Amino acid sequence: MIGGIQNIWRIAELRQRILFTFGMLAVYRVGCVVVTPGINADVIRDFFSQMQGTVFGLFNLFSGGAMEQLSIFALGIMPYISATIIFQLLTVVIPALEALKKEGEQGQKKINQWSRYATIVLALFQSALMAVALENGQFGEGAVLNPGWAFRITTMITLTSGTAFIMWLGEQVTERGIGNGISLIIFSGIIVGIPSGLSQLADMVRTDQFTPLEVILLLLFSLVVVGGVVFVERGQRRIPIQHARRVVGRRVAQGGMSYFPLRVNSAGVIPPIFASSLLMFPLTIRQFSDNPVVQSFIDRFLNPGDWTYNVIYVVLIIFFCYFYTAIIINPVDVSENIKRSGGYIPGVRPGKNTAEYIDRVLSRITLVGAVYVSAICVLPVILSSRMSVPFYFGGTALLIVVGVSLDTVGQIEAHMVSRHYEGFVKGGRIRGRLGR
Repeated sequence: MIGGIQNIWRIAELRQRILFTFGMLAVYRVGCVVVTPGINADVIRDFFSQMQGTVFGLFNLFSGGAMEQLSIFALGIMPYISATIIFQLLTVVIPALEALKKEGEQGQKKINQWSRYATIVLALFQSALMAVALENGQFGEGAVLNPGWAFRITTMITLTSGTAFIMWLGEQVTERGIGNGISLIIFSGIIVGIPSGLSQLADMVRTDQFTPLEVILLLLFSLVVVGGVVFVERGQRRIPIQHARRVVGRRVAQGGMSYFPLRVNSAGVIPPIFASSLLMFPLTIRQFSDNPVVQSFIDRFLNPGDWTYNVIYVVLIIFFCYFYTAIIINPVDVSENIKRSGGYIPGVRPGKNTAEYIDRVLSRITLVGAVYVSAICVLPVILSSRMSVPFYFGGTALLIVVGVSLDTVGQIEAHMVSRHYEGFVKGGRIRGRLGR
């Protein structure tokens, strides 16, 4: 691994891409501490210290703490993610968008452009709601220094511009840096909380709330969980596809065997994000409601840590795993593409039978992936409620961190293998060839 790291700096282009990525992430982190004009940051921090476990806590996690002090990047990249997901869903129900998606790169560029426009609209809408909520004291009394239309317009322009800048920053990292820019921005926002969590753990050891042995066991358990997540995220079912010999003009194209890979966790982190968002809205209503009936109902059935909450959470995750997988992978389209390319699955007839076979395999794999995602997402609740672990470990954050890390390392290794350098681990060059 040390040799692989040394090889990175021997490749000028790769070195420049990595340094550019670090530079852009540093700019993002600086923007996360620049407070929005007209805001009392102390009042906002006091409010968010009481909002853990609500939808505000989720937004604060993905914004890297920017929302906690209402910085210029307070909305984060969530409007862009929401717009992207909306257009992914619309491609299923609107035939024109589905046809545009099938046009390839040009069609995808058009959809991405519309997603950017939708991001600005969502950011303006969310920033307007936030400005009104700030003035009404829903984020704490005295959060706004000078209420009025000037504050509202300034807040809308500032927060929307911040989201647009983050979106541009992510695209620059994707084009000129290494890895997926948007994912790396979310990744950086999550890992900045690791030092504070370790500091809290050290304080608990000093105050005898944790023994050194318990800390060692906890760290070993964390390593095992991370290893398990890496193993499953890289896992896939490869469906063999046999290509028959074809005559193209005067040339005879030789047949061969290829594979159609189906990931165990095809839906990624979208299902837990959807599930947690739905469950956090009642908790947010609980914070602002004065109705004792509503408060009692939510405290009884939707209290994080209770078994009813976790059961509903798991059911929602499994549902969204199947729902989102069905959106991104259409067995009928896959079957048609295989048939169009002159291939077939050995032992399965082309057409309808191939689609049914892929759908059956995909359903079984999705069940395994859904159970795995559910276990990872319930893990933080168990650690915090049963073992009093002071930091958030597991859940959506862990899936994002591991997924982005694997993707970024994979791109770095691809650059190294293409220039005949060995990757981070021995045999990286062989794996690179097999992956192609």
